[in-house]
Amino acid sequence: MKQGKTWIFQHKPSILSTGVIGGPFEKKSPYSSIFDACKDSLWMEQDSFEKANRILIEDAVDTVLSKSAVLAEDIDALLMGDLINQITPSSLAARTFSTPYLGLFSACATSMEGLALSAALVDGGYCDNVLTGASSHNAAVEKQFRYPTEYGGQKPPTAQWTVTGAGVALIGRESSQNKAIAHIEKATIGKVLDKGIKDPFNMGAAMAPAAADVIDRHFRQTNQSPEDFDLIVTGDLAWIGHSITEDLLKEKGWHFKEEQFLDCGKLMYLDDPAVQAGASGPACSAMMIYSHFLKELEKGSIKKILAVATGALLSPLTFQQGESIPCIAHAVELVCADNSSRHGRES
Repeated sequence: MKQGKTWIFQHKPSILSTGVIGGPFEKKSPYSSIFDACKDSLWMEQDSFEKANRILIEDAVDTVLSKSAVLAEDIDALLMGDLINQITPSSLAARTFSTPYLGLFSACATSMEGLALSAALVDGGYCDNVLTGASSHNAAVEKQFRYPTEYGGQKPPTAQWTVTGAGVALIGRESSQNKAIAHIEKATIGKVLDKGIKDPFNMGAAMAPAAADVIDRHFRQTNQSPEDFDLIVTGDLAWIGHSITEDLLKEKGWHFKEEQFLDCGKLMYLDDPAVQAGASGPACSAMMIYSHFLKELEKGSIKKILAVATGALLSPLTFQQGESIPCIAHAVELVCADNSSRHGRES
């Protein structure tokens, strides 16, 4: 069912379990205690950082399944993406699990792209159980998009720190064996926007218009406003992009209560000066939403959130050819399993 261009899920597709794995730097995150595990080394006993990225995905998937009554052979589809060329870490992980696989690329917006598509597959009856997630690896991404970290190159204050980690969720129908952590109620798919920014060290500013656009469209198409949500959480706009997004939304007439409008890229490392403008990477939103924010929904301390992951759709080639940076954001509405709109809360 659609409302405008927003997908409305009718049959309570739910997040049933999650797996969140971080790297060594993520141990310093104030949220590290609620991650399932953090690795001690960027290498993870592999001979390349790209292979280590694969290990993050495999461990996150294993963790999800270990926390669920769903068996690996009962998974109907694996939807996964990362930042490496041709999303090879995701594809190699899919090879390991021998599961029907849909590779995704929406850059740092991949986590919510996967969640929206998984909910649609389950809601439409095409799948019973879907695994979806996103990952990134700091050293692999730096080598591909900028310079190997061994160079020690100086970065400007607008630069963000790519998170090393993976966040994976199991999407299905709630049952007596598998209780829902949260229900997935709605999703608004983003449009590609490009405001002419060419600086790969200023991702926040490049992505902000896409974030503001999808949030504005979600509100208007669902006849909702910020007052209908406990939290609106963006993915990895970090300090610069998040501030720009809030200003853009104010221009559209939307205003937020204090501490209602949050960003995973600001929260992941808080004010650690090593990360400059904040965190980024597909793992940023995947890890924060599938750990901290879902736990708050599960406890009932928050009832309803709009999760908005943002992505910059550039490549090393487009940057070298002088292209500006096209960006996208996807929004997914999550509600506490005991507080869905079908149980008394009207949207």
